[in-house]
Amino acid sequence: GQAIFDGLKAFRGADGNVRLFRANDHAARLNRSAHYLCIPELPVDIVAESFRALVEIDQNWVPKKAGTSMYIRPTVIATETFLGVHPSHSYLYYVIAGPVGAYYKEGMNPVKILASDTHVRAVKGGLGAAKTAGNYAASLLGAEEAMQAGYTQVLWLDGVEHKYLDEVGTMNIMLKIGDEILTPPLNGAILAGVTRDSVLALLRSWGHKVTERPISIDEVLAAAKAGTLEMWGTGTAAVISPVGELGYKGERYVIGDGKTGALTQKLYDTIVGIQYGTAPDPFGWTRMLGNRVGG
Repeated sequence: GQAIFDGLKAFRGADGNVRLFRANDHAARLNRSAHYLCIPELPVDIVAESFRALVEIDQNWVPKKAGTSMYIRPTVIATETFLGVHPSHSYLYYVIAGPVGAYYKEGMNPVKILASDTHVRAVKGGLGAAKTAGNYAASLLGAEEAMQAGYTQVLWLDGVEHKYLDEVGTMNIMLKIGDEILTPPLNGAILAGVTRDSVLALLRSWGHKVTERPISIDEVLAAAKAGTLEMWGTGTAAVISPVGELGYKGERYVIGDGKTGALTQKLYDTIVGIQYGTAPDPFGWTRMLGNRVGG
């Protein structure tokens, strides 16, 4: 059961150079996940260097087409040959990588998500804040039922009251109601997304009012009915994913006429621009790799 991982990307820009996006932050998050599962932490600089070394050697596998990238997955698993319940005394750290396209079949088009009032992914005091295999296994049944009902993902609600937004299965959730931007707080039950942090930094630098607080599903539905809601997900795989429809208790609520909101599009364009080197990088999030000789 001791299995943790993380996920980041390398991007080939129009200039041909390959860039890693927030590698040190992903390495630090791997260590936070390790803490939750009693796995020894690794020096952040060594983990980040392992990303760079692998991608630099295999950079010919970083695709050139717009919207593509190389996905990098650092992983730690327990390897002690012992039957019992205690932290392992040995572990394997490894990194795998491969070229990827858009995560959702919809691409940047709005997705449909289902707020589940029957399944629970995580609770405070558990492992919700860790990127561990068990969290994703716990989400599979709810996700399958959502897909059978015509939705792309599940919007998980809190595990106690089934009332407050937590996160979507593969991304953090954000919304704009009127002039205020809202996102659930890092309460121990959701993952501290690196893209989430990037979006919050951008929004605040643009002068937007951003609030991290509990958000009830009733508040979201009321805004959807009033036509004042813009909603999107943030994550490494999808970057920014607009939400065009929300399901809850057998009802479907269309958000923003099912179209991508203006702020959602601006966030996507800005982050993708930074990742591919076509926009300024004011926060110093990217790291350019050296060119492989003879590649």
